[in-house]
Amino acid sequence: MAYVPGVALLAALVVGCSAGSDSNANGADSKAGSPTVTPAPPGKYLTLPAPCRAVPRGTLKDLLPGAAELPADQQEKVFRGSASVTYDTDRKVGCSWKSDAPNATRSLSIDFERVVSYDPAVSDDDRADTVYAKKEKAAGLSSSATPGPDAEKNTGTPGEKEKTKGTDAEKPKDPDPAGDATDSADPSSSSSSSGGSSAGPEDALPSRVLDNLGDAAFLHDLPTRAGSTAQHRTVSVVFRTSNVVVTVRYAEQPALVTQVPDSKELQEKAQALARKLAEKLSE
Repeated sequence: MAYVPGVALLAALVVGCSAGSDSNANGADSKAGSPTVTPAPPGKYLTLPAPCRAVPRGTLKDLLPGAAELPADQQEKVFRGSASVTYDTDRKVGCSWKSDAPNATRSLSIDFERVVSYDPAVSDDDRADTVYAKKEKAAGLSSSATPGPDAEKNTGTPGEKEKTKGTDAEKPKDPDPAGDATDSADPSSSSSSSGGSSAGPEDALPSRVLDNLGDAAFLHDLPTRAGSTAQHRTVSVVFRTSNVVVTVRYAEQPALVTQVPDSKELQEKAQALARKLAEKLSE
């Protein structure tokens, strides 16, 4: 009679220990109130397009009109473009084109940057927004968009962001906040085909934030003159779509000092190309 209760007691102890072991094994994961870290979503783009094939031949002929009159072998070289030197084509690629015509020199460059966030709490899109916001600020512009969570603390005071957009006083000393300035370029309008417009700087449309281009975009128009040389004008259009930041630079330098690049024409053509690239990325 004394043996049976002892067996029952032993069985109860074994069951209790097993239950306690299971509870301890799962306790770390089942504690009430434990924070759950959910990785931020990845960006939409995992690759980048081939930059020197991103602009159709017909568009290049329009942007670089002097090239269409060159001998076939030289024409092919111009339209082929020159790829940018890069060490990671999954992250950053670019291409540039240049055409010398009797009336003006024209150039075009495009750059694609795929942004990746290595912080699990910050999405690729938010990190790309920070990269874009820095470029926009360098151009002396600001939009209503809030920079990503990893934006630097010194992004300016609210008062600075309320300044008028695109004035000459706001233009930075850096010749091209969107990237390194390229050689000059010229549109294929009637004014440019005659060697540039005689319109003065006061006729130029200002640098500004753009609507309906990617997730965020801005245009920066920078005229420069060095000594007695003709005025050189570079128009940059920068836009972000998801985790990719794209920069289009289109420039012109007339052959004669008295001629001034047509700002409106340059801006229209640069924006048109930027929209085509945005559509290509969305395909």
